[in-house]
Amino acid sequence: MKPATAKILLTGFEPFGGDSVNPTAEIVGRLHGTSIGGHEVVGVVLPCVFGEAVVRLKTALRRTAPRLVICLGQAGGRAEITPERVAINVDDARIPDNAGRQPVDVPVVRGGPTAYWSTLPVKAIVTALRQRGIPAAVSQTAGTFVCNHVFYALMHRLRRRRAVQAGFIHVPWLPAQGKPALPLAKMTKAIALAAEVALRTRTDLKTTDGRLH
Repeated sequence: MKPATAKILLTGFEPFGGDSVNPTAEIVGRLHGTSIGGHEVVGVVLPCVFGEAVVRLKTALRRTAPRLVICLGQAGGRAEITPERVAINVDDARIPDNAGRQPVDVPVVRGGPTAYWSTLPVKAIVTALRQRGIPAAVSQTAGTFVCNHVFYALMHRLRRRRAVQAGFIHVPWLPAQGKPALPLAKMTKAIALAAEVALRTRTDLKTTDGRLH
């Protein structure tokens, strides 16, 4: 019997906040079914809805049993690809989600730890992207909307599965959405490269602003 192909789970979001497109859904669509580092990419688009997004994520985790998980989110106003360093245990929505829900000061997981670190090599990813001419920076906050909600729930779910690397990356708008923005092709290339770097890197780099120490 042929062994099962190792999987990368890549998630994005449906459009929200009045937008008709979300670059993360487009990136997921382009990479779904491709192979990165000998791992098959399984792409899933999550609803931009508190609670429901996590239910969909957990289903995808069970079905794929991935080696690597990268969740993507749109960060309008950012000019760079930004791997997130930390997820915090709070939902505090400045706008309603796509179901009209707007939690304020509510924990993502009641009784859970204050925060979880990403297990992606965020500085190695940023360094690799910059070396390819792709704008990138480490982000110290994933916000308190559905992106952080999913990021925290992901890390909580995988807290005892140390063999699975996981984390969250924000991407800018597409040019049609406004400025600053990056082309879809460049963002898709960036996420594929981020996955490659994560698969081959177990210990992150010691860098400041992309410079090795």
